[in-house]
Amino acid sequence: MLSPKLSAKIKLALLTVFVAGSSLYGGKVLGQARYSPQKLVDEVWQIVNQDYVDGSFNHQDWQAIHKQYLGQEYTSKQQAYTKIKEMVAKLGDRYTEFYDPEEFKSLSNDLSGTLNGVGLELAENEKTKALTVVAPIEATPASKAGILPNDVIIRIDNQSTKGMKIDDAVKRILGPAGTKVSLTIQRGEQVKTFQLTRAKITLNPVTSKVDTTSAAKIGYIRLSEFTENSAMKMRQAIQALEQQSVQGYVLDLRSDPGGLLDASLDIASMWLDKDAIVSLVNRDQIKQSYNATGHRLTDKPLVVLVDQGSASASEILAGALQDDKRATLVGTRTFGKGLVQSVQPLEDGSGLKLTVAKYYTPKGRDINHVGINPDITVSLTQAQQKALVENHSLNTLADPQYATAINNLSQLIRTGSTNHVGLERGR
Repeated sequence: MLSPKLSAKIKLALLTVFVAGSSLYGGKVLGQARYSPQKLVDEVWQIVNQDYVDGSFNHQDWQAIHKQYLGQEYTSKQQAYTKIKEMVAKLGDRYTEFYDPEEFKSLSNDLSGTLNGVGLELAENEKTKALTVVAPIEATPASKAGILPNDVIIRIDNQSTKGMKIDDAVKRILGPAGTKVSLTIQRGEQVKTFQLTRAKITLNPVTSKVDTTSAAKIGYIRLSEFTENSAMKMRQAIQALEQQSVQGYVLDLRSDPGGLLDASLDIASMWLDKDAIVSLVNRDQIKQSYNATGHRLTDKPLVVLVDQGSASASEILAGALQDDKRATLVGTRTFGKGLVQSVQPLEDGSGLKLTVAKYYTPKGRDINHVGINPDITVSLTQAQQKALVENHSLNTLADPQYATAINNLSQLIRTGSTNHVGLERGR
């Protein structure tokens, strides 16, 4: 079995839009021949040919595509980049993308926990193809301005996003700190334009607090993203709350778009004993299973908050905690991304993000396009979401999802239970 700990340079990840990784199941070492545009095109084709999750290449004749693109002459890097993006787009996979060196550098910064931009995670709506907000990142220009999950971005600096690829949209939104970008969003029937100032964003993926209620002393932990330091920050938060003798935990994964696979495995092991976490299956049906390490930090009752912005690595963690009966899930159905991408850094500083596997929860659930249903459904209207953000009332008893979590957790603490009932509702 391949160890979940990969090299520092290349990491498996499961972000809805931004991911990084290496081949899951071995693979050849690509030659280090001197760079040429044509060799780069061939290199990308070879990686897709070897590792793409669907052996039919989404019903594309990948060999014919090889002849088409390798039969052309390339006189510049930029011409090669354009043609590679065109070639990769033929797969029709919104999660498989080629990044030029500038874009790949931004991607690496995102995974390390820093970026220059407004703090949005984006996806293409599968049905409408609209550029849609998965979640704004906490305490960023986008979240402070009031942009919400499911907002549709219809213009960027007065440029229509109709037909615009995600990588192009991201490139337009990113930029030096202090510069401005205009985003026009549609929210239901409402259209609103936000004038945002880009900032250098250093992500703090974990925040925590003690919430003392009439029934119990609760440890609250908010995980906003699975970055390189998320597991370390989560460990520190749990240990600090344990020292304060909390009686149970609320883990908030709402609007958490995902991140590194290693981080999700490490964090799951802090809550689980030796239980299963996730299984990955590649196109050859080779299955790779991950279990918790058996060194959990606490066995106290746990309630997890999820919503439509909880995606990918968040869904791995939530699915494991639900299937292993370790936690009650409260909120709304999650995003539904059950695919794993890898990113292969290329010789000239560019990179290829590639869908290489599907993943399944411990009970064998395929959550792709489906999501995870919570055990207790508590929905928020758009007006409630906006009011909670603007009034800084999230994670208080004015927040219906949080209040429900506190109530459920208090009952678990009173009964001395670490499990929950009603699991069938989450299937």
